[in-house]
Amino acid sequence: MKFVFDIDGTICFDGKTIDVSICEVFDELLKAKHEIVFASARPIRDLLPVLPEQFRQLPMVGGNGAFTYECGNIQVEYFKNDILQQLLACIHSNQLTYLADSDWDYAFTGDTNHQVYINIDKTRAKNRDIAELQQICKLILFHPTEEVLQEILKLPVSVVAYKNEHAIDISPLGVNKVKGLHKLKIDEFIAFGNDSNDQCLFEHAIHSVCIGNHDVQHYATETLNRAEIPATIRKIMKKLEE
Repeated sequence: MKFVFDIDGTICFDGKTIDVSICEVFDELLKAKHEIVFASARPIRDLLPVLPEQFRQLPMVGGNGAFTYECGNIQVEYFKNDILQQLLACIHSNQLTYLADSDWDYAFTGDTNHQVYINIDKTRAKNRDIAELQQICKLILFHPTEEVLQEILKLPVSVVAYKNEHAIDISPLGVNKVKGLHKLKIDEFIAFGNDSNDQCLFEHAIHSVCIGNHDVQHYATETLNRAEIPATIRKIMKKLEE
């Protein structure tokens, strides 16, 4: 069976590491011939540093589906140029701060104390002027007004709102974590997540687990706290063996 794990707020709680107890049960999953896939809002660039070395070659979906990673190869789905120009015009006219991701480098103009910026792997990627990025696959707009949100929603793009971060995450139309899994030829899976961008995972999984009490938990099969993660994974493994 394929187990799909979101990262932040699901198995990573400090933005940097995954608890040893979770890594141990991951090793058990792999030993039992199950497969692990990581699916995150982070681009692959920022996913890799969080993962222990032994998990860095596993399949990944990054950027809420804009990136897929398999056998060391990264595939990216970019905004079409006409749509991108409308997004940039919105940014300019409303003087918005943002994070724009290309295949590896990025452009950031927001608060450097924001968790999104802290999570960027700045040792291996450069913060460039947005005009220097040849193509863009993902945009995060910080503190957008309701008018901005409504303007963005009129465009053919995919939008995820993060209430706690006061930001909206914009991807090319139809891009989400499930579409990323489909690119990896994954249709049947068990999902662990915690945020609005995991709703699509919960809706398509054969079993889904929400970590913590969040609005999206209503779409999950079960809800639990972080301390229960290893035991729950072992319980699911046992059921699969029966």
